[in-house]
Amino acid sequence: MSQYKAIAMKAKDNVATVTEDIAAGSEIKIPVGDEILHVLVTENIRFGHKIAIRPIGKDEKIIKYGEVIGVATADIKPGQHTHVHN
Repeated sequence: MSQYKAIAMKAKDNVATVTEDIAAGSEIKIPVGDEILHVLVTENIRFGHKIAIRPIGKDEKIIKYGEVIGVATADIKPGQHTHVHN
C-alpha cells in the first residue's frame, strides 16, 4: 500500500485524484512537483474523484494534469471534494 492516497501530475495542478476512498478528517500526503503537501480531507471522497490541494476561488480555473478541466462555481478550500457541484 502506498503512503500517498492521492496524486497530482503537474506542479501547477490545484486538484489531485484520490487513489482510494478517503474519509473526512483524514490527513493525507500528496506529492506535487518537488514538494509533499499535507492536506486535511474535509469530506468523504471516493476513489477516482478529485480533491482540492490549494485554495480555488470562484470563477478560477480547475487545473489537473497541467490542463484546465473546468471553472469553479464556488470557492473551494484545500481538502474539499472537487466535482460538478462546485
